[in-house]
Amino acid sequence: MQRRSFINHAGLAGVLAAGAAPAIVHAQTTIRWRLASSFPKSLDTIFGAADVFAKKMSEMSGGKFQISVHAGGELMPPFGVVDGVQNGTVEMAHTAPYYFVGKDETFAIGCAIPFGLNSRQMTAWMYEGNGLKLMREFYAKYNIISFPGGNTGAQMGGWFRKPIKSVEDMKGLKMRIGGFAGKVIARLGAVPQNIPGGEIYQALEKGTIDAAEWVGPYDDQKLGFHKVAPYYHFPGWWEGGPQLDFFINQKAYDGLSAEYKAMIEAASSQAHIEMQARYDARNPLALKQLVAAKTQLVQFPKTVMDASFKASMDIYSELSEKNPNWRKVYADYAKFRGDQNLWFRFTEATFDRYMQAAKL
Repeated sequence: MQRRSFINHAGLAGVLAAGAAPAIVHAQTTIRWRLASSFPKSLDTIFGAADVFAKKMSEMSGGKFQISVHAGGELMPPFGVVDGVQNGTVEMAHTAPYYFVGKDETFAIGCAIPFGLNSRQMTAWMYEGNGLKLMREFYAKYNIISFPGGNTGAQMGGWFRKPIKSVEDMKGLKMRIGGFAGKVIARLGAVPQNIPGGEIYQALEKGTIDAAEWVGPYDDQKLGFHKVAPYYHFPGWWEGGPQLDFFINQKAYDGLSAEYKAMIEAASSQAHIEMQARYDARNPLALKQLVAAKTQLVQFPKTVMDASFKASMDIYSELSEKNPNWRKVYADYAKFRGDQNLWFRFTEATFDRYMQAAKL
């Protein structure tokens, strides 16, 4: 009798447990957050990752977790989002961490540094290496917790009024270039300019700058750079695999239930994958169209690549001497980069070279 009673109760408990997960979700408090992006709405790829994130959060929560997404400049300047999240003005942001190297150069490692990891390697360092752990320890100093929020893949090297044929051509060149790369081209004699994406075209058109880099063919075509600067250089050696991030105010995040935190992790991963898929799918046609519109593709000379590489490595060594935050994160990053490139040398690179030379 007691055994039968136990089984009946156990069966009831099992039924209740089976229905527990959706019940928990429906019991969550309704939450409304604001997300400040650093990007204009016109760029459906890079800005779109924030929309993907917000949509997934709404779907997974049954509409109880709503996030309004605001383009750069709507709530705060595009480069003001770290301050906004740190101070709790907004609950979260979507941005390129290297925009904030003026606060600390270590921000760049969480996005892209010249001659750094490619996109697959960056994702591997974040999720399976020490990347996410180390960057979160650093971002905690700013009251922020981070989640990977997309990757553009290797970028192009930018638009120039005149082609770059030597290191000498870099001297005095006023170039819009994001993040850490500005420090490198300054060593070559260029004058870096940090300008938000929505303002680059006007600066090029007016001659305020001589050159500009943004992302790649799909976005660059939308922004119309080919109309005012015909020489499209490659590769973007400063951005082999730049990662975007969702920055969330630590207090706001800590106030969430475990279920909502799990949703944030899942939604950010979805946005992270979808961004690069969009770029990889859309860049080829855009490049063909740009070439048809008389864009001239120009590969950076090896002399420029070599000089840029040396300048980059010199800067990294100098920073490791004077910035303890940089030293801690870069040491792990550099070791991971070395191992990854040894592996890719025998696999991805060899396969890619063959396929790109084959007559398909």
